[in-house]
Amino acid sequence: MKYLLLVLSLSLATLGSHAQRADEKEILGILATQTEAWNKGDLESFMKGYWVNDSLMFVGKSGVTYGYANTLDNYKKGYSDADKMGTLSFDILQVKRLSSDYYFVLGKWFLERNAGDVGGHYTLLFRKINGKWVIVCDHSS
Repeated sequence: MKYLLLVLSLSLATLGSHAQRADEKEILGILATQTEAWNKGDLESFMKGYWVNDSLMFVGKSGVTYGYANTLDNYKKGYSDADKMGTLSFDILQVKRLSSDYYFVLGKWFLERNAGDVGGHYTLLFRKINGKWVIVCDHSS
């Protein structure tokens, strides 16, 4: 009986570890896809990483913005042309599993651009909704 419990415990640990690696790979893939979309000047595709919901929260230098549409509108206003968008790069500092449905990501962002280089830090809260990882909260400064 003890042997059976040990085998079962090890099997569950292995499955959990595999699932966690798959989740982290998917989240990093979303960030890579966002970077590619940004660098093509495609804000709509960049936003596909976000939760399409009025409860999406974006915290930036101007305060808190709620909602997918409002967040997209703010990106369009702030980054209205290629000179303002520039070339985006992310430096991922930490990807941390909070639960089976939530991940926390900490990183740095940098824009190399004709309008002047800028950068800062960000924290993202990813949530698994309907089997898909999406950003439900973004705090960028």
